Amino acid sequence: MRVTVDGVPVDLPEGTTLLSAVRAAGFAVPMLCHDDRLTPVGSCRACLVRVDERVVAACVTPVVEDAQVCVEQEDLRRLRREAVELIVSALPPYALEGDGELARICRELGIGPETAEGGAGRGRDDSHLFVRLDRDLCIACGRCVRMCAEVQGTFALTLAGRGSDTVVAPGTGGLWADSDCVACGGCVDSCPTGALTEPGLPIGTDEAALARTRTTCGYCGVGCALDVLTRDGRIAAVRPAKDGPVNRGHACVKGRFSHGFLRSPERLTEPLLRRGSDLEPVSWGEALDHIAHGLRAAIAEAGPDSVAAISSARATNEENYLIQKFMRVVVGTNNIDNCSRLCHSPSAAGLTAAFGLAGGTDTFDDVERADCLLVVGANPIEAHPVVGARLLQQVLHGARLVVADPRAIGLATHADVHLRPRPGTNVALFHGLAHVLLTEDMIDKEFLRHRAAGLPELAAVLDHYTPDRVAGLTGVPASDVVAAARLYGRAERPAIVYGLGVTEHLHGTDGVRALANLAILRGAVGTGRGFGVNPLRGQNNVQGASDMGALPDLLPGYGKVRDPVARGRAEQVWGARLPDHDGLRIPQMFAAAREGDLRVLWVIGEDVVTTDPDANRVIEALDACPLVISQELFLSETARHADVVLPVASWLEKDGTFVNFDRRFQRVRPALTPPGQARTDFAIVHALAVACGADLGCSTPAEALAECARVAPVFAGMSHERLDREGAIPWPCPDPGRPGLATLYHDRFATADGLAHLSARPYLPPGEIADDDYPLILITGRRWAHYNSGNMTRRSGVAELDPSERLDVHPADAAVLAVRDGDRVLVESRHGQATLPVRTTEEVTQGQLFCSFHFPSSGVNALTSSHADTVTSCPEYKVTAVRLRVRPDALE
Repeated sequence: MRVTVDGVPVDLPEGTTLLSAVRAAGFAVPMLCHDDRLTPVGSCRACLVRVDERVVAACVTPVVEDAQVCVEQEDLRRLRREAVELIVSALPPYALEGDGELARICRELGIGPETAEGGAGRGRDDSHLFVRLDRDLCIACGRCVRMCAEVQGTFALTLAGRGSDTVVAPGTGGLWADSDCVACGGCVDSCPTGALTEPGLPIGTDEAALARTRTTCGYCGVGCALDVLTRDGRIAAVRPAKDGPVNRGHACVKGRFSHGFLRSPERLTEPLLRRGSDLEPVSWGEALDHIAHGLRAAIAEAGPDSVAAISSARATNEENYLIQKFMRVVVGTNNIDNCSRLCHSPSAAGLTAAFGLAGGTDTFDDVERADCLLVVGANPIEAHPVVGARLLQQVLHGARLVVADPRAIGLATHADVHLRPRPGTNVALFHGLAHVLLTEDMIDKEFLRHRAAGLPELAAVLDHYTPDRVAGLTGVPASDVVAAARLYGRAERPAIVYGLGVTEHLHGTDGVRALANLAILRGAVGTGRGFGVNPLRGQNNVQGASDMGALPDLLPGYGKVRDPVARGRAEQVWGARLPDHDGLRIPQMFAAAREGDLRVLWVIGEDVVTTDPDANRVIEALDACPLVISQELFLSETARHADVVLPVASWLEKDGTFVNFDRRFQRVRPALTPPGQARTDFAIVHALAVACGADLGCSTPAEALAECARVAPVFAGMSHERLDREGAIPWPCPDPGRPGLATLYHDRFATADGLAHLSARPYLPPGEIADDDYPLILITGRRWAHYNSGNMTRRSGVAELDPSERLDVHPADAAVLAVRDGDRVLVESRHGQATLPVRTTEEVTQGQLFCSFHFPSSGVNALTSSHADTVTSCPEYKVTAVRLRVRPDALE
């Protein structure tokens, strides 16, 4: 539509508001109740304009064709000023101090502090760790309430009181600390008056005086863009970037507030070397010489394959690239792996087998256009909160939702159909859904005829997975299987999102492939008629660590080490001959150490004692290995078993890139310098190479990514310079002059024959099942406030929000044991034991238990088994048979 604003013609899409027209014409009006991310309400009346002789609020009035809009007329300026003056008159004078939104608007309108005649009296609520409420500054604009509802989806806030006493309040009543608030900080960001603030930025703070650094969050794999505000070498606040490509001005408690670990007195600031039973401080020179001597001795005595490294999904792409290059070029081994082995290696294997590339098929922006979401084995509300919030908003706006998860948590409470399969029965469930799609003719025959392979073989297998049989295998009612299949099968634009509940199984790769079958049957990949299959990555750079070749069988860009072409390309760039046989995976490294075949194990940024399964056997491996090196922020449980401990920089102190869950490269920039003698992993690898008499080249992270682009064609278009200029770029990106490919497989699949491949693997049972000796099944995972082993979050303020581990137990199971909330029980498996306090909840099904692994003292991974995915060696964290015993001395 064309409208004219004070003589300036502008063209706008239908449904646009007058506010957009005013902005498009280059004018501005004050706004106090408006936030572009939220539904407009027009309550403050500060944005008044005239359209066709009517005075209206610009934020809520839609444009009409040929409208004549007036903004700069004197009477309109007076009306806007009076509207703001009326609001300010009820506030105390300090409301106009500093650089807040209200103070800026008042300065622009010429409204001085004398207008603020209100006094104190409504009081404060400082009970919450991260959100402070000054009721005297609240103007009841409702922005915080809408932010909590429309962006975060927690619905924790409301407006309470009447008339001039109306003020924001927790919806549960009482103190903010006792509310449902998940500390995303969105309410603080949206508040225009300073009624809501955070401790690092009290009202009146001049943010222009703070240093601002744009970086990418180093917690989960969502890849939120953050602006880090620093003062005198310390973080004052972390703000979600409003132009962040994934988070769009939103964040979670971890990315926003969990930076206190940086100042922890437990930070490692100097190298440590074991002398006898103690770790003692030494110089960098002595530590590196000790490692270099150990490497040379191991290689001379037992060959390069006696050395292994576990790289880090917390490290940057450039660091992972350099580490794998060091292992292959300097040491001469492919014994390099990363923690994706323990979480999403079945995703890489399954998605590659089905479609050709080891990443999700679509950008998350596409997934948001889906009219039916199938969310499987994931709890994004807690583990990936920004994605979880966006998915929830999609559902609240009408998308249908099917959740497959044993627990009734997060999105499951909003599902049209909630499937609760027995742990370990995913393949049977997915085959049951596929059976209904096939028998009820909810498939894309044209797509299957021309772009897919394997339908006859799959159809033969699916004959055996009727809804009734699947109900018997999975515990999911047959009617629910049919209802879920019909929702997915009849949708115009279905999308699949999944997490570790699919991958961390004995047959995790089969689970990924069986899930991919559903999208292939629907023709929902590469066609625009659906949005494929998309994994939610756990750590910040799980995707990138694998992309960079920190894997025993794959080079950067997923070229196989056994492929002469891929290997030859790397050899030409690196100027060295590379080993042509696969290296050891993480579980094989531990086995080799226990058997005396591994002489050096280099663990970078991973607390394997806490996070890996069958923890007692991991400790045996570390103790058996002659030289264990740990690069860490803190003296973790793994570092306590190391011979050399090297202090490293955190993600807030690094330069480089991460790759998020939907394949976007994004820049990471240092906001602070590392403490003491701590160094980046990048600098440490270079220094170790020098100590070994080698030169790795690529002296900066930018040079490392540029070199990787020469080794891996799929990244040939990537560079720091381009990312700084353009922002996030997805791979594949083979050309520096063309954009990366966000949505895959428009023309053909990346398989050898260009077709999507259906999998006809049958359901096979998990590694463990409940029996008379171990009658319960334990599932492990994450909780909302913490991250992985908790090394960072437990040393941040969020530890006060979630201070300890607990074991979720169904009330019926608790009744059998006669235990109540808070009672401590001994949990025993075939592999170990742990003592945990009970939390009774119907979130878990009877016969199943849940706990996280955020607190090493709980010893949870001493319980989990060494059973692992038969294709990738990913551990089966989701199915451990256990029993509970009550210790009289443990009852509280």
